[in-house]
Amino acid sequence: MKSTFCGLLCVLTSIAICSGPTARGAEIRAGVAVTDVTPPVGYRMSGYFHERPATGTHDPLLAKAIVFGNGDDRAAMVFCDLIGLPRDLSERIRTAAEKKTGIPAANVLLAATHTHTGPLYFGALRQQFHDAAVADGSDDPREKVDFPAMLTEKLVQVIADAQAASVPVTLHAGIARQQGLSFNRRFHLKDGTVRFNPGVLNPNIVRTAGPIDPDVGIVLLRRVADDGPMASLTVFALHLDTVGGTLYSADYPYYLQQSLSKKLGSKFVSLFGNGTCGDINHIDVTQRERLKTQHIGETLAATVTAELPRLKSVNRPTVTVRREIVVAPLQQFSDEEVARARQTMQRISSGDVPFMDRVTAYKILAVRRRGGETMPLEVQVFRLGEDLAVVGLPGEVFVDLGLQIKRASPFAVTLVIELCQDAPGYIPTSKAFAEGSYETVNSRIQSGSGEKMAEAAVRLLKQLKPAPE
Repeated sequence: MKSTFCGLLCVLTSIAICSGPTARGAEIRAGVAVTDVTPPVGYRMSGYFHERPATGTHDPLLAKAIVFGNGDDRAAMVFCDLIGLPRDLSERIRTAAEKKTGIPAANVLLAATHTHTGPLYFGALRQQFHDAAVADGSDDPREKVDFPAMLTEKLVQVIADAQAASVPVTLHAGIARQQGLSFNRRFHLKDGTVRFNPGVLNPNIVRTAGPIDPDVGIVLLRRVADDGPMASLTVFALHLDTVGGTLYSADYPYYLQQSLSKKLGSKFVSLFGNGTCGDINHIDVTQRERLKTQHIGETLAATVTAELPRLKSVNRPTVTVRREIVVAPLQQFSDEEVARARQTMQRISSGDVPFMDRVTAYKILAVRRRGGETMPLEVQVFRLGEDLAVVGLPGEVFVDLGLQIKRASPFAVTLVIELCQDAPGYIPTSKAFAEGSYETVNSRIQSGSGEKMAEAAVRLLKQLKPAPE
C-alpha cells in the first residue's frame, strides 16, 4: 500500500455558519417526530464483508427527528437506525429539508447510529454486489425499492413533522457514568503488535491499547404546558454491532427506547447518538460471554433513568450552530493496487479470501470511488444553552479524539456524536496509525486528520461559549 505525504496535513476551510443573535428572554421550542425507514425483506444488510439478505424484522428501523427553535433561529437533528449516511445523500437531504422547512441546511445534523442490522445501500461493497446482480441485464432482485430516494423523502418529512409539532419546552442536561458495557477492542500483544479483537482469554494479551468513554450524555426535554417529559437525547460510545443475524434491528437503542417508554410514557421519544467509538465494542475479552443486546439497552436505560432527577436546567437556552470543514488528505494507491483490489472484490464473499485482504480491497475501492486526493470532514457544533453543546463528527471516530474534545470544551455538558453527515470509514488517532491493525487498514484518510478534526471542534466550541455576564 502506498501513500503520499501532503505538505499541509489538513487544510482547514472555516465556514462559520452562525444563526443570528437571540433575544435573551425568548423561549425555546422543540418538537419531535419519528418515521419508519425499514426496507423490504430481502434487501442486502450492512456491516460485514459478505452478501447478507434480510430475512425479516426484529424491530423496525426508525429515523427520529428533533427540531429546536429560539426566536427566528432553528436547527434540526435526525438520528437514523442505519450503518451510515453518504455525504452526497446527506447534502441532498439537508438541501431539500431547507427548501421544505426553512431550516438552514447548515443547521441540520444527520446522524447514523451505525447499526449493523440495517440496509447496505451505498459504498463499494454495495456496488460490487449490485453490479454482479445486474451483469446479465436484469434488475437487481435485492433492491426492489430505491432506498436512497425513499430515505430522502422520509427524512425531509420527519424534519417537517418535528417542526410542526414544536411546543415550548425546558431543557435539562447532565452526564451519567456507565461502567461494564463498553470495552476498548485494541490490545498490545506479547509479540509487540497491536490487534483488534484478539480473542477472548487470549494468553498473548498484555494490555489494552486505549481507553473507553464511560460518559452517558443526557438531554431531557419537558413540555412547559404540563412539565411532562417529551423526549431525551442519549449519547454513549459503544459500537452498534451486538445483534448479528439477518433480521432488521436498531440494536441496543431499541431496548433503551422500550425501557424509557415504560417509565416516562408511551409517547416518550428516546433519541440516541453514538459517541466516538471507532475502537470500542461490547466484548470483554477477560470473560467468556459477550454482552447481550437487551442487557446493554436496559442497563443503559437504568443509568439514564437514575440520572434524570439530577439533571440541571439549561440556562440561557439558545439555538446557535457553527461548522468547519477539515480537508483531509486521502491515502493514495497505484493503478496496480486498484486492479488487484478489484480482482479481490470479485471473490470477497468466498471463504478463501483472508479477512484483512477483503478489508484492504474494500478500502482501496472506497477511496477510488471518492475521487481526488482529499476528503472534506464536516465538523458541526450546536450551542443549546450556556453550558450545553452538541458536536457532530463524520466517520467512526476513535474514542481518544472524542475525549480530547470534551476535555478541552468550555461547556459543562458537551455531547460528541460520530457518523454525522458522512460515513468516510474510520478516523483513527496518529498513535493508532503507527500501531496498525484493522481500523487503520480500513481507514481512508492519512494519519493526523483525526487530530485536526478534534482541533476544529474545540475551536468552534470556544467560539460559541457565551461570555460571562
